[in-house]
Parts: sequence; structure tokens; C-alpha cells
Amino acid sequence: MPRPQSPLSESLPPLIFGTATFNYQYNLDPYALGPTPLVQKALALGVRAFDTSPYYGPAEEILGAALDTDLVRKYYPRESFFILTKVGRVASDAFDYSPEWVRKSVQRSCMRLKTSYLDVVYCHDCEFVSPREVLGAVRELRRIRDEEGTLKYVGISGYPVHVLCELAEMILRETGEPLDIVQSYANFTLQNTRLLTEGLQRLVNAGVDIVPNASPLGMGLLRRNGTPLGAMGNWHPAPDGLRQACIDAAKWADSQGEKLEVVAVRFALENWLREGAKVGALGDPLGGNEATYGHVLSLPNEKLGVSVMGVSKIEELDETMRIWRSVLDGLADDLDAEPGTITPSDAVTDHEWSLWRRQNIRVLAKGIRTVISQPWVDYTWPSPDPGFVNRLSTTITHVPQSPKLPVASPEGAMPTPPSEAADDGHGSDVPGLSCEE
Repeated sequence: MPRPQSPLSESLPPLIFGTATFNYQYNLDPYALGPTPLVQKALALGVRAFDTSPYYGPAEEILGAALDTDLVRKYYPRESFFILTKVGRVASDAFDYSPEWVRKSVQRSCMRLKTSYLDVVYCHDCEFVSPREVLGAVRELRRIRDEEGTLKYVGISGYPVHVLCELAEMILRETGEPLDIVQSYANFTLQNTRLLTEGLQRLVNAGVDIVPNASPLGMGLLRRNGTPLGAMGNWHPAPDGLRQACIDAAKWADSQGEKLEVVAVRFALENWLREGAKVGALGDPLGGNEATYGHVLSLPNEKLGVSVMGVSKIEELDETMRIWRSVLDGLADDLDAEPGTITPSDAVTDHEWSLWRRQNIRVLAKGIRTVISQPWVDYTWPSPDPGFVNRLSTTITHVPQSPKLPVASPEGAMPTPPSEAADDGHGSDVPGLSCEE
């Protein structure tokens, strides 16, 4: 496969299905979620991009099996959707960014995902290793792109916004080629908007094409029922004070007749569509599936900010897509477009309701951030934790009170996902993989 001639932003859709939920951190048994009908329903509703990682336990295998069905092959050929995955993170305290491991990881991901190529490969949680290691991994991924053709676009992902910016700037400076994509998570939410206030312009200046906003619920922090408890227990890195502030915010939302998670999802999706447009994408936001929603949207031929949404159940998918459809309908206001269909129950158009809901969410968001209050508004947890040592390296990647090192991330507190624990050896060749592994 030749190197892509066009930037990723010309084709990537602005909504990506995240599969971190296909993991023991979020669910007691990811295989019991019914992932195949979930993925197929997502495709039917217009989703055309899936984000995953070998670090997400069995997520790659689950997604690969769901996409490797007669139905998907018949109606959704491989070139009609995007697969985004990652390399480098082996376990909670183990990272391998070496060229050898990068090559093996790419090969293994293709096998697990049952595909001959990957659309995007990120260096996963890049704040946990040295800039030199990140640069080496990016160079190897680009070599694979150019010489082997098993991947198309290269990026980095992580939590601390300033580290992502520093690395993007360094890679442009050292290689003369900007990153295609930089994914941040939990940094444009009701609780924390640092991706916008501290990161956006720096990433634009570094030539980054796309910046997806992942985890609009802060990895489950912004939920009425609190942070998720999966088979790995209470893994979320948020301190008790922040957790309590979010519980208080959920109670306030309840008093307004709202669910915190509904407000949080709509706030992030709607606002990042606009605020993230500078680093957004032109792909079809409904996957050519307008007929499913009753009427055709009149949307601008302009970039829209890209979001990654993780769901575990079909009910969650349906709710997410309902919100997404309404958010898109509200965009017509920016174009003075024709209103949508009439809602028979109250003679209010979809477009008019969407505009009202946008204003309503702004008021609710302001109230929720007031309840969360300082010091928890825009608070970020350490990533990695002070004194973290990568057990596959002798390098200490985070020293307390160093001004140029991370101020945030969650996964340092996460236990090792079972399917990655067996990869610690690094001595053997990449094994053949199956869903039974």
C-alpha cells in the first residue's frame, strides 16, 4: 500500500467509536457485552472509525472478531471504515518503544484485528518514556508506513497536554514532518478544558493535522453512579476530593432534572465540534447514513472537531448517536440552513429543539463547573506518578517538581490487563493469535 497522498483530515469522520470499554478496567467481562452486534449496530448508524489498543486487554481481538463477519464484509468493505490502534504500552509499569517491539506490535495488531493495514497507529501514553524513545518509535512507524505499507498515519497519544505539545514540537523540529494526529483524553470535559486553553494553538503551530478529544466523561468520572468498577477494581486515578466534587455535581444535575453524564457528553461533543475544528476532519459525520435519521442534514463542507466515544451497550450507543444527531442538527444554525423535520408531539423542529438544547447545556455546564469549583476545575492528576520507573528501562521518566515533566494521566494507576501480561517477555516472536487467547 503506497504512502497516503492526502492528509488524514480529508477523510476521517468526526466521531470515533472507542473500545477501551472492551476491557476489564471498565467491565467485569468484556466478552459478555455482545460486542459483535454492538459494532454492527454502530456501523448501521453511520460510525466509520474505531479506536483500540493492545493495552486495552482483549479489545483488539474483540473488535477484530466483530469486524470479521459476513455482514460487515458484505456491507462495509475494509476501505469504508478506519481502524486506529497503538504501540508501546505493554503493562501498567512496562513500556517498550524500541523499533523491534514497534514492528512486532504492528504485526500483532493486524493479526488481532484481522486486517492487512492499520489506518492510524499512535505511540501510546508517550509521557511515560523519554522524548528520545518517542522520536525513535515515530521514525520506525514512518518507516513501516513508507516501506511496508501496513499503516497509513502516525501519531501520539497521552494525558498531559503540555507533554503532548512538547513532543509534537520536538518531532516537527527533528524530522521536518509534523505528526498526523495527536490524541488527548479527559482534557476537554465539563471538569477540565486544558486541551482547549493550553494545547490547541500549540498543536496547530506544530503542524498537527488532527487532535481527537477522547473520554468526554473523564474515564467515567463524570457519571451519576461514580467511577466504573470492573474486574480490576477501583483503578481510576482521580483523588477523593475530585471524586466527591463530581458526585456533588451529579446531585446538582439531578436537582435540575438532568443526568451528569448526559450533560457531559453533549457539552464535549458539541463544543469540540466547533472549538476543535482547527484540528478537525472533513469525513462524513453520519457515514452516508442520513436516511436512518429521517431527514438530510445541511452541514458545512468544513472541518469538524473529532471526538472519541466509548460505549459498552447498545442502549449507550443509541443514546450517544441520538445526542450526536441532535448536535449535528444544531450546527445548521451556523449556516442559516433550512430547519429539520417537525416533531409531531410539540410542533417543534429538530433544529429548533437542538438550538434550545445547546443553550440549555451551556447554562447547565456553567452550574456544574461552579459546583465542582476550585481546586478541582481544570485539575489534572499526575501521569506518570512521581518516581515512576519503566521496568523495561533504567530511565526514570518522571522526577517530582521538574517543571518540564508531566502533570497528568490515569493509566499509571491501572493494573496490567490480562492479555498484555503475557507479552512482558519480549524474547519470543509474535505468536499467532486467536479469540481464545
